[in-house]
Amino acid sequence: MQLVVGRIGRAHGIRGDVSVEVRTDEPELRLGPGAVLLTDPAAIGPLTVETGRVHSGRLLLRFAGVKDRTAAEALRGTMLIAEVDPDETPEDPDEYYDHQLIGLDVVLADGTPVGELTEVLHLPYQDLLTVQRPDGTEVLIPFVEQIVPTIDLDEQRVVIAPPPGLIDSADAVVAPSREDAGAEAAAETGVETGPGDGAEAGPGAGSGAGGGSGSGTGSDQNGGGA
Repeated sequence: MQLVVGRIGRAHGIRGDVSVEVRTDEPELRLGPGAVLLTDPAAIGPLTVETGRVHSGRLLLRFAGVKDRTAAEALRGTMLIAEVDPDETPEDPDEYYDHQLIGLDVVLADGTPVGELTEVLHLPYQDLLTVQRPDGTEVLIPFVEQIVPTIDLDEQRVVIAPPPGLIDSADAVVAPSREDAGAEAAAETGVETGPGDGAEAGPGAGSGAGGGSGSGTGSDQNGGGA
């Protein structure tokens, strides 16, 4: 079984180091010194990790035979692929390999079917699960515990708790417009707004400059500059 474990980024320094976008929860194992990695494009590899270190929050690797910046820059964009035993599982019970997840049924907490998990996307900011719905459309699910609380490999299913609008845009909660919010606030405070820019204030409220309505706790009264 082949797993993508990283993507080579820019060259770093002049001795052949490259930055690597890590796509594995086990970088010490998959990208440690001595690891032999296949590549995409295949013609570039295999690559053997010679040294590794973390610099300013980034993983820097140097591969055997890559001795200068020019050779390192030529590797930019290459995907790093590790060979993994299909029966192997991560040490952490809350972690999963991509091949364990692909093909699982995706359902809501009440058992309502959503679709089939077809791909795991490893993006810089977070992982996403691609779910294909029965009608052929796809939806992306953020792979975080709040939205994906349960993965049951025995039952071959993933239980999700999506926020409104994630699965069906018709269920999205639309924030009120500024005009609607102003009207609602006016109704609650007893201020009657007219079609113009001005406002007719009720008892206890003073009129602000420029025709707007204002009360004694306006946002301009901060007591200091921004």
